[in-house]
Amino acid sequence: MDQMLEFLANNGNELLMKTWEHFYISLIAVLLGVIVAIPLGVALTRVPKLAGFIIGTVGVVQTFPSLAILAFFIPILGVGKVPAIAALFFYSMLPMLRNTYIGVKDVNKSLLEAGRGMGMSGLQRIRDVELPLAVPVIMAGVRVSTVYLIGWATLASFIGAGGLGDYIFNGLNLYRPDLIIAGAIPVTLMAMLTDLLLGRLERGATPKGIRDSQEAF
Repeated sequence: MDQMLEFLANNGNELLMKTWEHFYISLIAVLLGVIVAIPLGVALTRVPKLAGFIIGTVGVVQTFPSLAILAFFIPILGVGKVPAIAALFFYSMLPMLRNTYIGVKDVNKSLLEAGRGMGMSGLQRIRDVELPLAVPVIMAGVRVSTVYLIGWATLASFIGAGGLGDYIFNGLNLYRPDLIIAGAIPVTLMAMLTDLLLGRLERGATPKGIRDSQEAF
């Protein structure tokens, strides 16, 4: 305990800086995943023959070891935060893409027919019917991706991207439990708080009727 307090007294500012680095590396990767995966998931519901192939391909990428993905981007993007974000972006894709596809695909077809009968265009049906009804499933994918990426972002330390992984791996190399704890605890807290906030966001974005029916169970 005394060792941890001494560490915080001597390295408090650096800990905050590395926590911020870790957070924004994860956040940018998740945002890129949202920008790409959600529109792609919606598009795949229009071409179901391609959906299985594309989701399967993304699933195969997901099975690659994290360090292998990071190493793959080094010759292309060098070292630092950019290749780390690129690798984490690839890892964020599968849960969001799969959940978006499933959530939109499972929307009640009678509701889509009603929207068509009201004169809604295809984009209007996506915006006003399909996406709102699929929000709980889509957000579940975003939450899973985000929590995973916050954990995986510790590996970014291997290619000079910084973050809390620096403390964890330095602690392992130097046999310093205080460094390992200084990296691991903020990562865990960050993942828990982010999941909690995304859960609140999911609840706020879910249409009231769906939310009430979920709470009834």
